[in-house]
Amino acid sequence: MLLAKTFTSSTFKVALIAILTFGSAVSAIFLFVYLSTTSYVRSHADRAILADTQSLREAYERSGRDALAELIRQRMADKGFADGIYVLADPASTVLAGNLAEWPSASADLSGWTEFRGSPPAPATMNAPLIRGLLTTFPSGDRLLVARDIGHLDHFSARIRTAVILGVVLTFVIGGFTGFLVTRRSVGRIESINATSRAIMASGLDKRIPLRGTHDEWDAVAENLNLMLDRIQTLMGEVKQVSDNVAHDLRTPLTRMRGRLEKAYHTERTAEADQALIGDTIADLDSVLRIFASITRIAQIETQARKGGFRTVNLVEIAGEVVELYDAAAEQDATRLSLAGEREVLVTGDRDLLFDAIANLVDNAIKHGRAGGEVTVASETVEGRPVISVADDGPGIPPEQREHVFKRFYRLEQSRYTPGNGLGLSLVAAVAHLHGARVELLDNAPGLKFRLLFATAA
Repeated sequence: MLLAKTFTSSTFKVALIAILTFGSAVSAIFLFVYLSTTSYVRSHADRAILADTQSLREAYERSGRDALAELIRQRMADKGFADGIYVLADPASTVLAGNLAEWPSASADLSGWTEFRGSPPAPATMNAPLIRGLLTTFPSGDRLLVARDIGHLDHFSARIRTAVILGVVLTFVIGGFTGFLVTRRSVGRIESINATSRAIMASGLDKRIPLRGTHDEWDAVAENLNLMLDRIQTLMGEVKQVSDNVAHDLRTPLTRMRGRLEKAYHTERTAEADQALIGDTIADLDSVLRIFASITRIAQIETQARKGGFRTVNLVEIAGEVVELYDAAAEQDATRLSLAGEREVLVTGDRDLLFDAIANLVDNAIKHGRAGGEVTVASETVEGRPVISVADDGPGIPPEQREHVFKRFYRLEQSRYTPGNGLGLSLVAAVAHLHGARVELLDNAPGLKFRLLFATAA
């Protein structure tokens, strides 16, 4: 199965294209080396033949046939010309002088360059040597052949040709084998991811893609996918928790409404009783509607659809309006609500959402702080970053529970009997995420301090 997927994968096809491209380039280089080498060796031999031919032609033109024949005999006796081949023939191709017994039949041309095979010195054991020469025909009809044995060039060319063919074949073989291994490794990692995906679809989100510890790009992809699965599992858990909490929070007001309606159904109705029934029912329905409105608002914020309305706003002004709004509520609990910090702290964001976030923090501080305590809203700039904080001197939140308070409907044990639905801090977290801010919960000793740290000033 894996082998079939390897040969049909797009990675293998890309590898083949790369191998063909690289192999063609290597073949072109080898061919260039081969042609350049053989051309250089031939040109070296041709220069020697041309120089030799020129001197013999001058001797013929100066002193005639007999003098040229005598000069050829002298060169044949001279060891310095031992590698030369000389043939002087009359117009009938009868050899007059030279170290070949007869005029080469392969050299029938009257003039120009020629190549032919000579007679091997030991026919049973050696191939005939390759001879390259220059033919010259004089006006009298006499013919001169000056040549060199280039058998070494022939042998060298054969070696180069063999090396080129082997090099090209080896390049394609090694390239194909390497491409197969690389593709097989890639397909194996992809199949591992696919197997994990199938296991997740079959059994649930508890499966994770195995890491090989190579710290390569495949491990990076697997790690990111595992983080995504962790996030999805967390969100699924939160959805389940929200569903359970919504059902729990709606059960109480709906049960109360049903109980009141059932009681009214079985008892004698009066105007006062009807009015009380209607008023209590409206209050419970308002509570239910507030829950749904909060959930919808948080969902809208998390989609980041409100970013189009961002503009420069002053946190100090927003905080001042929140303090003014909650001043009366604070006085009812004998809580001192104050505003502190700088006169101007600018950020880019949605003014209404920032107002809601700060208002929820102030509302929580007043409700859950110490009766007769103090709540301080401060706006400042810390290391170039806008910061707004809400601090109280109440009982605070235990450190082990601070990471849970931003979950929807999550409420501390001591807060279960106070008004609220556990969505306020979820809205704060959503607004902070939308504005690229970080929420911090700090110990105020005593009490708790919420801080919103924005990335940069406007």
